[in-house]
Amino acid sequence: MKLRHIEVFHALISCGSVSAAARRLNVSQPNVTRTLAHAETTLGVRLFERHPRGLTPTPEALRLWPAIEAAVKQLDVVDQLGRQLSHGVDQHLRLGASHAPGHLVMPGALIALQRRLPALEIELVTSHFSTLCDELLSHRLDMALAFEQPAPEGIECEHLMRAPMKALLPPDMDAPTHATLEWLNANGLILMPEEDPLGTLLGQALQAEGLTPAARLRVKTYSVIAELVIAGGGTGIVDPFTAERYRDRLQVLPLTPELNMNVALLRARHVPWPHAANQLRTLLVDQLAIHAQRWQTDSPPGIR
Repeated sequence: MKLRHIEVFHALISCGSVSAAARRLNVSQPNVTRTLAHAETTLGVRLFERHPRGLTPTPEALRLWPAIEAAVKQLDVVDQLGRQLSHGVDQHLRLGASHAPGHLVMPGALIALQRRLPALEIELVTSHFSTLCDELLSHRLDMALAFEQPAPEGIECEHLMRAPMKALLPPDMDAPTHATLEWLNANGLILMPEEDPLGTLLGQALQAEGLTPAARLRVKTYSVIAELVIAGGGTGIVDPFTAERYRDRLQVLPLTPELNMNVALLRARHVPWPHAANQLRTLLVDQLAIHAQRWQTDSPPGIR
């Protein structure tokens, strides 16, 4: 199929009629009809059944649709890259972050970067690890900050920091100096899903100590775990960034033994970085060092 065939096919499936497809593509209806007929002749199959109410895709068309949809998405990526190049690569920086470091680490780094490069346009989105990787591979993001975990092919993870997870307790709970997994589990430990990177670490630690989780509540969003602890729903274990946000509302304790997680910078492999991205990396490391000092652990996290 030629590119024009793909565009017309996609518009017809999406819009459901020749007239609507023509409006979307800003061409005449006869143009759409001719292109469709040419596509069907080229393929040797009928793609749509014609009737007075419009068009109905044939089974062959429905089999083609996933590949057509993927091709159109890739065309959007090419268009987006072209616009980026036309504006100058170093004038625009598209960033992603998982929610916790996006709330606490990115703001300070971005403010410092804007002071250095006042003409730079910056976009920041927060999302989950898998979505950030997809956006990097689609060239919709230049870099992302996230908790480290196995990444898909084509994603490069640069380890920036090893940091200790923290225990969260209600403000009025009698608490030990250091919280053990056994003590937390006996006091209503709220779990994370096993597929979550920190949930995986926690599950492995509980298993290593021979502990069976007493709670039946699993929550993926770390700030929701903190809110549940505030509401009297038990105890929690979260990343140190989330713990820092809730330090004034909850008791935040170190874990014994220490349970560490990693922070990483993600990028698409073999894709050159804008100059501004290198400057931001340095600023992110500086911000991570500032937060590490606040956590006041016995063995400070390692910053590279």
